[in-house]
Amino acid sequence: MVSHILIPKHEVITKKEVGELLNKYNVTKDKLPKIYEFDAAITELHTKPGDVIKITRKSPTAGTAFYYRVVISGTIHGKGASERTEEEIAEYADDVGEEEDESSEI
Repeated sequence: MVSHILIPKHEVITKKEVGELLNKYNVTKDKLPKIYEFDAAITELHTKPGDVIKITRKSPTAGTAFYYRVVISGTIHGKGASERTEEEIAEYADDVGEEEDESSEI
């Protein structure tokens, strides 16, 4: 697997781990942040829509922080700007904003 020092560790978690995660935080999969199935950070994981990815990040305050995202179909990069719907643009902007805010675990 090819990795880069600026990309945190990404891994697919098991169905059992997904169940424990959703139960622990009392959420459903549709409430988790999204990641496109063709995102460069997970292409080598061979994910499919519905899989949950665990991202392990180094944190100056917490030491190690875990972040979870559910895989969704498609890619925002596969379309030209004029072909994107307002909903896709808003969802992409939300995802980017969440990546910049590393203070939240979910």
